[in-house]
Amino acid sequence: MSAHAPRPALSQSPVLTPRRRGLADRVGFAHLERQIEAVVQRIAAQDGAKLERILHDKRISAGDRWRMAIAPHDDYAYAGLMYPLVLRNVAASAVIIFGVAHKARQLGLEDRLLFDSFTHWAGPYGDIAVSPLRESIMARLPPGSYCVNDEMQSIEHSVEAKLPFLQHYNRAVAIVPILVPSMSFSRMTELAPQLARAIGLAMDDERLEWGSDIALVSSTDAVHYGDEGWDGRNFARYGADAEGYARALAHERQIIAECFEGELRPDRIERFTRYTLADDDHRQYKWTWCGRYSVPFGLLTAWSLQQMRGARTLAGTALGYATSLDDQRIRVDDLDGMGVTAPATLRHWVGYAAVGFL
Repeated sequence: MSAHAPRPALSQSPVLTPRRRGLADRVGFAHLERQIEAVVQRIAAQDGAKLERILHDKRISAGDRWRMAIAPHDDYAYAGLMYPLVLRNVAASAVIIFGVAHKARQLGLEDRLLFDSFTHWAGPYGDIAVSPLRESIMARLPPGSYCVNDEMQSIEHSVEAKLPFLQHYNRAVAIVPILVPSMSFSRMTELAPQLARAIGLAMDDERLEWGSDIALVSSTDAVHYGDEGWDGRNFARYGADAEGYARALAHERQIIAECFEGELRPDRIERFTRYTLADDDHRQYKWTWCGRYSVPFGLLTAWSLQQMRGARTLAGTALGYATSLDDQRIRVDDLDGMGVTAPATLRHWVGYAAVGFL
């Protein structure tokens, strides 16, 4: 918590009947305390020295608090180190999480932000409260900019993936889940300032400080690559062999360097959409990051909030990148039914990026 004087509760928020959002993925993610404790311990034992070395080399201290971050949502066995590498420094009391809406098209959802009406989400240490900020934010948004859709929120796993780690680092963490379905970059530039304004006004009402009281996180896995197991689609632009893997990794590094590292600017955010969205149809992939909407929208919201508040310039630090083929895999198959939800081969693999913005 910040050091400023205690602030009043969100007294204007309506009293909601308790409703708990359950679990969408009991295999890839931890849902019990003993599972997340074991996962964190195993990551520390296997990669703890690497984590500390990365943060030291990047000049990130334990006290630094991301105002904005990009984090993965794939199986803990695969993404392992990337979770604590970025989420350990998400230390805010309330975290707004921009999730992917993987099945939004099936439900006919696009062009609007998707909220939920649950009061709590399941967490390994007990239920995680949805912050009253959600109601405060929605009350300030134009009606056509959002909708409440518990069905979409219940089947989507990209927010859920973060919660065990966030709760591990802060037992009292509260969340505001927002899913971002298909939308063009021009639509993002309409909605993001509206959301940033709503967040900023809510922050003013409660005297919240960005980074310590509130933080933003975009959920995404990086490239989904290969020519096998993608519902008949071929995502192996450079070939499904060792050479193709190396070229795909080089392409990933280029995206991260050009779009996320250093000063956050709208032109660099738009560049990310040019990398990932088809030129003639924003609903189609060009390069298969599932967060092709959640990442640019979250970044645009953060940039707009920075501008509106006259805050210091957001600067991105690329903390790490891994794939499901890397040797950082964490054993989980002895933890009450945890495992992996997809294969990992040269013909079917996924990338993971960890990026923080101070």
